Amino acid sequence: MHPLVSQVSQIFEANFSSDPLFIRAPGRINLIGEHTDYNGGLVLPAAIDKATFLAVAPASSHIGTIISIDMSDRLSVDFNAISHTPEHPWANYVLGVIDQFNQAGHSVTAFDCVIAGDIPIGSGLSSSASLESAIAFAINHLQQLNYSTKDLALLVQKAENHFIGVQCGIMDMFASIHGKAQHVMRLNCETLEYTYFPLNLGDYSIVLLDSGVKHNLVASEYNLRRQQCNAGLQYFREHFDAALPNLSQVPHHYLLESKQILDPIIYQRCQYVIEENQRILSGCDDLASGNLHAFGLKMTATHQGLRHLYQVSCPELDFLVDALLPEEAVLGSRLMGGGFGGCTINLIKTDQVDRIFYTIAVQYLKHTGIILKMHSVSTANGVGVYA
Repeated sequence: MHPLVSQVSQIFEANFSSDPLFIRAPGRINLIGEHTDYNGGLVLPAAIDKATFLAVAPASSHIGTIISIDMSDRLSVDFNAISHTPEHPWANYVLGVIDQFNQAGHSVTAFDCVIAGDIPIGSGLSSSASLESAIAFAINHLQQLNYSTKDLALLVQKAENHFIGVQCGIMDMFASIHGKAQHVMRLNCETLEYTYFPLNLGDYSIVLLDSGVKHNLVASEYNLRRQQCNAGLQYFREHFDAALPNLSQVPHHYLLESKQILDPIIYQRCQYVIEENQRILSGCDDLASGNLHAFGLKMTATHQGLRHLYQVSCPELDFLVDALLPEEAVLGSRLMGGGFGGCTINLIKTDQVDRIFYTIAVQYLKHTGIILKMHSVSTANGVGVYA
């Protein structure tokens, strides 16, 4: 039994008299495909072995109790009057999912719940989407609502967009719900079509290096990138093909023919998105043929695109990537997520991980004054009942 399952079980038994159902929902990584989601493009996420665990059972009345072990907090919830709670921000991820089921015409039966997880919060591994996915799966399972996994992901996204107020894409919750061990998922963010590709790492491991920084540029620069990409898409529609569905599907030769006409900054943004979408397609061919070295090179190429064309990196992330480039034991390295801080994701030969980490950590501390953190992860299955 996973130690967190034992923990939520003990806390549940100490507080409630019913027998709980145990649910596990994983966090996620994204191998290639940043800033492609809102451009209608592809992403390549995988569920990971760090997860949120629930012990959950129907309550004896319309009042349910939610306990977070990680937050050392508990909240009594009137299921007949779901509302936002500023005093318990973690609980809003639970309440938002309940609210979306209610809005969809399902009266959610009150439940008691104990929550714990081992996803590092704020590391870019989608701990919030993991919690929301676990709650959505639990409600769907307990009340036999027969939602498809795709519909559950869409419901969780709505909870995040409307109740939490974060205009996220669908990748995080889709990966948490649909993950498959030893595979990545190529997800089309516009059509929600997805295909699994094998991730046979062999002697290599997925290692995240946490820069320990988050520059206050993410929101404003994110919105600016969206505007710039939309401006590029409008240009291609006006001058080439009015039926273009999104920027990711702009043919590369349209881009090349526009180099002397488009604003240079908009050209760079479009170049990154169009090339990144192609990198994902060719990267999936690499995985299908077992060519992990070629895939790693594409990861590093993604970082260079994010750094020089999309300009969402930062000195700390660039330092971590640049420091790994000379290492023969490193196949690929790039920033993961929106940028301006957070983690790099790296493919490193397993027996060299500790040596490389300690070497880089010393350099990083000297260069930035920040203590570097490392998270090793492996792929895992998506949300489900923990038996």
